[in-house]
Amino acid sequence: MALMAIFACVVSVSHTMVRALSTEIHSMEIALFRTVIPLFVLIPMLIRQGSRTGEIWWRTTRPGLQILRGLFGGASMLAWFYTLSLIPVADATALSFTVVIFVAVGAAIVLSEKVGVRRWSAIAIGIIGTMVILRPGAQAISLGAVTAIFASITWAAAVLTVKVLSRSDSPTTIVFYSSVTFTILAIGPALYFWTWPTWEQLAMLVSIGLLALIAQMSMTTAMRDADTTAVMPVDFTRLIWAAVIGYLWFGEFPDLWTWIGGGIVFASTLYITYREGRVKQAD
Repeated sequence: MALMAIFACVVSVSHTMVRALSTEIHSMEIALFRTVIPLFVLIPMLIRQGSRTGEIWWRTTRPGLQILRGLFGGASMLAWFYTLSLIPVADATALSFTVVIFVAVGAAIVLSEKVGVRRWSAIAIGIIGTMVILRPGAQAISLGAVTAIFASITWAAAVLTVKVLSRSDSPTTIVFYSSVTFTILAIGPALYFWTWPTWEQLAMLVSIGLLALIAQMSMTTAMRDADTTAVMPVDFTRLIWAAVIGYLWFGEFPDLWTWIGGGIVFASTLYITYREGRVKQAD
């Protein structure tokens, strides 16, 4: 739970830095640094791990699916960074909780996983929560909200692809190929919008990449060492961190509807996660 709390805090700080930098540097350039910096750290670690265990970490039995996973994840990352340049971090964070809902729907439709009445009910409640945040009809749905939902859908597709890949490839191999694909996908847009950063901006760009790596390692370790249902509630603190840091940095604070909708969506995702865990235990 402590590691999940670190993840929530670090991710919120990173996303706030992205939003701050996006007023001066295009989000596509920021995304490139976000994926290149962890890759430079990750490759030596993989090489050292491979030499110690004898694992051929770059060999995959399904290269096409690895690339597809990278494309989904890369598209999600680019959309997410663009989202952060358009709407407050807390609003984007509230909408990001919809990922679990889209994963549950995709698992039922694409992977033909059995989803019972309770989980379908939780999915429906999650959709209602999303509507509370967006409030269509009461206000115009912003481009940032649309790209946030797109980022959630594409990330859900990446998660579902990983579920299939994990049957044949190791987690190390999946991480390596996704990182390489993310980088390749980000290079073109980044070069098109490229502006040379100042030393201060460069320090922030490198920090964003390092914070992303710390967040990923914290979350992965938390999910490995404890039940998902035990650590997932802590994930909701992302919205609290995002609200506090966003207010201190930009003077932005989410309205009441964002808190209510975000709470509904998160409660829905928490129940979906709980039910999935119970089903796996029963199997």
